[in-house]
Amino acid sequence: MSFSFFKASRPKTPQEVVKTIKDSLMALDTKTVVEVKALEKALEEVEKNFVTLRCMLCGDGEVEPNMDQVSQLALEVCKEDVPALMIQKLPNLGWEARKDLVHCWSILLKQKVDSRYCSVEYIENHFEFLDFLVVCYDNKEIALNCGLMLRECIKFPTLAKYILESASFELFFKFVELPNFDVASDAFSTFKDLLTKHCTVVAEYLTAHYDEFFDLYEKLVTSSNYVTRRQSLKDSSKNIQIAAFHIFKVFVANPSKPREVKMILAKNREKLLELLLNLSAGKDL
Repeated sequence: MSFSFFKASRPKTPQEVVKTIKDSLMALDTKTVVEVKALEKALEEVEKNFVTLRCMLCGDGEVEPNMDQVSQLALEVCKEDVPALMIQKLPNLGWEARKDLVHCWSILLKQKVDSRYCSVEYIENHFEFLDFLVVCYDNKEIALNCGLMLRECIKFPTLAKYILESASFELFFKFVELPNFDVASDAFSTFKDLLTKHCTVVAEYLTAHYDEFFDLYEKLVTSSNYVTRRQSLKDSSKNIQIAAFHIFKVFVANPSKPREVKMILAKNREKLLELLLNLSAGKDL
């Protein structure tokens, strides 16, 4: 007598998991969306598949993830253009599926395969996805999800540099004043990360766009919106000094400093030395 029906199903391979996710996301097409029952079924399938992906990426609480499988997942996700589908279909997903998608996004970005961040390289070849995530602050349903995804991207210098130098960056000066407090606060967190995570990148940006940036930032500091004004000024004086110093180092270390910069540094030598001595000795300068 056969008891084969009691056997546990064979675990899916990374390739099978990625294909299943891709197929279920692609099923959220225009026709499916207008048919309520078909949409519900498609969304349930997407949610189930993201749970599977999440478990393979970070374990299920009892079993640790297989790192070889995690590496294979990262490669397959990029190979099958799944990040593009994740972003494009995000507005169609339910709350749980969006939460799992963001968690998987974070893990995939950090995953190295042969010393390469393959997911980051994928986005470097599709910078338009970053523009899409920024613009999504205008959609309060997915704004916080997109904010989390953006802040994960900003941890990488090349991705932060793109956003700073893109036309999308100026939108943050609008988004931080949105009437929805949660969305505006989240936009300000992303804005702050863009300006503090990578000092060399920021210094280069400010050197090239000094007047435009500070004209816009001055409007935030003097905004009639109390929350915006408070957010733009809330860092401690010591933190501002440390961040400013890291940016200042880039100008000082530049061997091709303009003559005017050299004159200003020489003229203020004593004051600069005094400021440096007053900075916390415990800070890594």
